[in-house]
Amino acid sequence: MAGVTFQGVSKIYPDGTRAVNDFNLDIDDGEFMVLVGPSGCGKTTALRMVAGLEDISEGQLRIGERVVNHVPPRDRDIAMVFQSYALYPHLSVYDNIAFGLKLKKMPKAEIDKRVQDAALVLGLEGFLDKKPRALSGGQRQRVAMGRAIVREPAAFLMDEPLSNLDAKLRVQMRAEIAKLQSDLGTTTVYVTHDQVEAMTMGDRVAVMRKGELQQVAAPQELYDRPLNLFVGGFIGSPAMNLLEATLERANGGLTAVAGSQRVALGQETESARPALRSFDGRPVILGIRPEDLEDAELADAPAERTLSGKVQLTEALGSEVMVHFVVDAKPAITDEVRELQKDAGTTEMGGAEQTDGAGTTLVGRFGARSKARKGEPIKVAVDTRALHFFDPETGLGIYDGTKGDA
Repeated sequence: MAGVTFQGVSKIYPDGTRAVNDFNLDIDDGEFMVLVGPSGCGKTTALRMVAGLEDISEGQLRIGERVVNHVPPRDRDIAMVFQSYALYPHLSVYDNIAFGLKLKKMPKAEIDKRVQDAALVLGLEGFLDKKPRALSGGQRQRVAMGRAIVREPAAFLMDEPLSNLDAKLRVQMRAEIAKLQSDLGTTTVYVTHDQVEAMTMGDRVAVMRKGELQQVAAPQELYDRPLNLFVGGFIGSPAMNLLEATLERANGGLTAVAGSQRVALGQETESARPALRSFDGRPVILGIRPEDLEDAELADAPAERTLSGKVQLTEALGSEVMVHFVVDAKPAITDEVRELQKDAGTTEMGGAEQTDGAGTTLVGRFGARSKARKGEPIKVAVDTRALHFFDPETGLGIYDGTKGDA
């Protein structure tokens, strides 16, 4: 096993496009690192540079202590799992798993032991004599995983391996892959566009945008303390609601004013984000996650910590209700927000402006007992302790520093 280190790595195509720019990332030995971001952000290109399938234009890439910039793919001691499975249709499951070992002319007894061990781990013992066409999508992906496992590589590279599976199977397989990686302890670099996948699988998650690393942290830290507006908007499902707001001093504390909406922040919020005090009287971007909103009839919240709106749509999910409601406030529209909306679709990006100019649609994740009904007014309680604030000039989260400093 070995760690993987990107040191100022860039990928520049002949037309001058920088697919990856000055990428710096240390992946520890045995770590499960997820690269996540919108389509075209450079995450797959970064992975392919580790695999040796893309040349490195600038910087240095190390696997373990060895610089591999010019090392051929076959000599890098890595195993790659693709989105398409890449199985040989005419070979049995056994032969597909054993293929790389046979190329290395490994003794038959050792090949058989490794294949049988991998089949046992992956639950494929009863399928070794079958062809890929007789398998389900999840079983085919297990075969692809088995082919990687038997090589006992220094690192696994996985490029959106679950994207071809249906939703239910994807949930099952991501748990299996995470457990398998934990059991094997092999360094793994995993690329996905699905941020839920990233959050549930990775020891750490690296968020990319336009070829550049935005933030790398444990999943919970990304969620609780996003470094900037892009990370805050990308991490979370449904996405964070984003509004234009101004901070005002009222009754001895700060109040976020967004259109006709006024939300008192409370001392706990100010203490957790002392830099907010320097934004008194200034504009901010207010971020509210859907799970930090609740039907006021179900929550014990003072009036100064509520929003007033009109229900536009409800989605009953059994354990909860997703409520889309319109408030009299302006959505935050920045380059980052436009990019996030384009990637996710405006129906999934909280803080979407109404086409008739009659306010902004927010999304709340309410308790199942909510009586919210389409077309009716609603009071929505806000958990002010979980609010997010961003500097509209820099896009940085407002936390401890003096101005937009995370």
